[in-house]
Amino acid sequence: MGQPKLFNYLSGYSPQVQQQVLALLESNQSGIWLQKKYPQAHELVSEKALYDYAQGIKNQYMRSSSPISKVVYDDKIHIINNALGLHTYVSRVQGAKLKKKNEIRISSLFRKVPEAFLRMILVHELAHLREKEHDKAFYKLCCYMEPEYHQLEFDLRLYLCHRERFGDLWGRSTD
Repeated sequence: MGQPKLFNYLSGYSPQVQQQVLALLESNQSGIWLQKKYPQAHELVSEKALYDYAQGIKNQYMRSSSPISKVVYDDKIHIINNALGLHTYVSRVQGAKLKKKNEIRISSLFRKVPEAFLRMILVHELAHLREKEHDKAFYKLCCYMEPEYHQLEFDLRLYLCHRERFGDLWGRSTD
């Protein structure tokens, strides 16, 4: 029997951190800890609200970057294979010009999570407007837009491990 599925979410972390997470899950304390730190889910359930929220972050930190044309929740994104969201470029020919549109798709699972988690995912996808690769410059930009970026990413991965074992914490998601 291979590693438990939860380690898919934690594969980039040290074995010691993975074992600490496993102990937290096995003691049934992960949900208590997460709900104490993040007591409620966000209320950005409509795609218009999600777009406006993402646009606000972009306007605050990346005003001169390419515009975003669409930000939507997507039922088809699989958490492990496609991460937490997707940033895509849609190119269309309009007359003699090639127009590029930036789209952000967030897994529908994140309709019912704390705002901090949703913000971290959006910051990650917005950073791809400037930085295509997950390199030092990319993560520096993420931390510029969200100083707690790395902690939020870890906490979100802990939640995904918890969810895998026990189910949702902040209400039933639409996945």
